[in-house]
Amino acid sequence: MTDRDVPAWHGTTILCVRKDGRVAMAGDGQVSMGQTVMKSNARKVRRIGGGDIVAGFAGATADAFTLFERLEAKLESHPSQLARACVELAKDWRTDRYLRRLEAMMAVADRNVSLLLSGNGDVLEPEDGIIAIGSGGSFALAAARALADRADMDAEAIARRSLAIAAEICVYTNDKIIVETL
Repeated sequence: MTDRDVPAWHGTTILCVRKDGRVAMAGDGQVSMGQTVMKSNARKVRRIGGGDIVAGFAGATADAFTLFERLEAKLESHPSQLARACVELAKDWRTDRYLRRLEAMMAVADRNVSLLLSGNGDVLEPEDGIIAIGSGGSFALAAARALADRADMDAEAIARRSLAIAAEICVYTNDKIIVETL
């Protein structure tokens, strides 16, 4: 059996919204393998760094947990410096032979900054305070940008509604939404 014979794992939509000094990180619960939903209530968003940082992952679950552990270690080396810890992780991710093989992306945020991390060594801060990753990320991003200027919606409401919209469009996204806020 080759890698091509193994069905790909799909099914992540992560959205981070920053508005009016608040941050909401939301993720759906679906994990799919090929055309089959393997789990509907996976927790892809969590608090790290003593609870002061929210993080969400898209990609292979084991790879994402490896990245969470590595980021936690970088945060211990660089306390209260999320951007620096992320840059250090991205450097390792790009240059370390083992880490280069990891297939995942992360969205992380603290009270001051929201960042997207990729295996290409990217550490990106969005212009508008909105990050979306995963199979339904484009749908959630479009919805969040459309809702961002609504005065009656805070960061959490925008994140929840945007993920619900993505779930209506993307077959790899469900409506079992988990949100962490700062």
